[in-house]
Amino acid sequence: MLSRVADSIYWMSRYVERAENVARFVDVTLALLLDAPAGWDQQWQPLVNTTGDHQAFAARHGVATRPNVIHFLTFDAENPNSILGCLRAARENARTVREIISSEMWLQLNKFYLMMNGAAAKANGHEVPREFFAEVRLASQLFMGITDATMTHGEPWHFCRLGRKLERADKTSRILDVKYYVLLRSAADVGTPYDDLQWAAVLRSASAFEMYRKRHGRISPQGVVQFLMLDGEFPRSIHYCLRAARESLHAISGTPVGTFQCLPEKLLGQLCSDMSYTTVEEIIQRGLHEYVDQFQVRLNQVGTGIFETFFAMKRADPGRRPAHNLVQ
Repeated sequence: MLSRVADSIYWMSRYVERAENVARFVDVTLALLLDAPAGWDQQWQPLVNTTGDHQAFAARHGVATRPNVIHFLTFDAENPNSILGCLRAARENARTVREIISSEMWLQLNKFYLMMNGAAAKANGHEVPREFFAEVRLASQLFMGITDATMTHGEPWHFCRLGRKLERADKTSRILDVKYYVLLRSAADVGTPYDDLQWAAVLRSASAFEMYRKRHGRISPQGVVQFLMLDGEFPRSIHYCLRAARESLHAISGTPVGTFQCLPEKLLGQLCSDMSYTTVEEIIQRGLHEYVDQFQVRLNQVGTGIFETFFAMKRADPGRRPAHNLVQ
């Protein structure tokens, strides 16, 4: 399999998943505004900080108002991490591998992209109804369902799954970070009914509310963190995503799970192992934000390792071939 093909499939999947999760970020914030106390509407800047795009936002928009942030994260064509920017990149990657993906995948991704373009043209004063973000989530889930149902589960599919699961693990951790920086206005809110509403909103942003209640019943901060980070059965939990990504990585390389022959296998195996033997009490004691921040650093290292192992063009040994020849 050509490295450029694997790279395009991997990033096509990541961008679609990223678009869905940005929609989740914005939607959970809008949902909380319905029950939030006066003055909470000023907390849009931390949402931009959580996505990691605060410098680009400040350069183009300055003040983090509700219309500016929603436009920046949803329809801003110059922001590569906006929903529109992600879908544009996903569609371009899919276009280069039309012979690998199914026609149903290509059709759904085009419909998704055209839906976003149409919504961007109709947006009035940057105000977007919450129903729109539900449509974005549904379109993304439909694309992933079509992918699993129509694409042969071979090496290309595993690259697609690998990208999706790594992106989902990253964004689930950022949803928890939203609670730390965006949802919690002050220490006085801890333990209050408003605090419970915040944690319920976090669960809903990950489509986890019903499954959490079936597993844990009453909502508690420790229970939410345990469910979204350490649960091994819920498909949007970080631990579940990492294990699925590890399975696909080893299916691509052919190395048995539990061993490693390349850097990303080692890094991802260590990360899965740490998640398996970490307790929620240890995470809370260390600090949720600090733990999530370190996790994101390690996950970025896994992504870098995947790029260097499978996608980066490598020069051949000059003693064996001309130095200008590139091999993969």
